[in-house]
Amino acid sequence: MKDTYSRVRQWQSKCHEIIFEANTPTGKWFDIILIVAIALSVITVMLDSVQAIHSQYGEILYYLEWFFTVLFTFEYILRLASIGRPGAYARSFFGVIDLLAILPTYVSLIYPGGHYLLVIRLLRILRVFRVLKLVQYIGESHLLMQALKASRRKITIFIFTVLTMVTILGSIMYLIEGGANGFTSIPRSIYWAIVTLTTVGYGDITPQTILGQIVSVIVMIMGFGIIAVPTGIVTVEMTQAFKSKGAIRACLNCSADTHEIDAVYCKYCGTRL
Repeated sequence: MKDTYSRVRQWQSKCHEIIFEANTPTGKWFDIILIVAIALSVITVMLDSVQAIHSQYGEILYYLEWFFTVLFTFEYILRLASIGRPGAYARSFFGVIDLLAILPTYVSLIYPGGHYLLVIRLLRILRVFRVLKLVQYIGESHLLMQALKASRRKITIFIFTVLTMVTILGSIMYLIEGGANGFTSIPRSIYWAIVTLTTVGYGDITPQTILGQIVSVIVMIMGFGIIAVPTGIVTVEMTQAFKSKGAIRACLNCSADTHEIDAVYCKYCGTRL
């Protein structure tokens, strides 16, 4: 029993080294082959969307699509099996992306056309940074995610404030312009307020009265100031994240890869690094 457990742990450790570590020759080749397979699978989906190609090579592309899906499904299972805490990896960013990369093909069995969402596999090529030893780029992405996570409450309040503003502004424009000038309802007027406040300005709805145009000018000027708010919030949090910047080291048990350079144990699950 003990020998069996030891062999399982040895196999798990070897799989983890190959799949999650890019510093070894086998790990690097694994990632390179994976990236090539991802690129080919995305190209297959894109070619299948071209009607002329689909009508002539549709069956071949269909089988190729399923080949890549089965391949990535097997790889996903191996990733979960090589981690001490598979649930932690499944909920991580790459874990979710890995799952989303295989689901569309199975969904297409129920909902035709769903397989075109497989282009999300392209996100998995983010692992190329590990292969090319550009680990610092992964570190920067962690810092960005950390800053966005720290900003979520302020951003939520900001979005709620903006939604309140566009609701009020849309209602005011509905009263000023009315249905004769294209503001046929409050929801449609709110749509105009969002487009104007964000300085997108499609031009499909435009105020015709002088008072409405004055309100539009005010909304447009407000838009320039509002756009800068979330940028400032995230910038402050990114500054704080850079101050506590850590190194990239992958944990064998939970796959967490943001630890200090001198860390001995994983700060998430306590496993020795």
